[in-house]
Amino acid sequence: MENRKEELYSQVIPAGKRRYFFDVKETRGGDKFITITESRKVFNNATGDFYYDKNKLFLYKEDFEKFMKGLQNAFSFIETGIEPEPVVDENIYHSIEDDSEFSAKLDNIDLKF
Repeated sequence: MENRKEELYSQVIPAGKRRYFFDVKETRGGDKFITITESRKVFNNATGDFYYDKNKLFLYKEDFEKFMKGLQNAFSFIETGIEPEPVVDENIYHSIEDDSEFSAKLDNIDLKF
């Protein structure tokens, strides 16, 4: 995996006990990507101290459009209660079980040794 460079852009969105960070970074190869980080302030009962629990998502340029469509679908469902059409990617590998021609060929293979 290519090493990452410094952040090109960063935005913090405060939301109660949470903070959302949207950071644009660039690989050494010049490809830009986004990291979305959720940071929550959590109390540790054992030590009596607060700490920050972080969850991070890496979003790459080739997935931006599909990600935005999926997010819009989720927002739309919350507002309307109507389930939208799923986001599909024609370039994604499908499972072998979905390929009836391939499955039929597998059924005809003699695996006795």
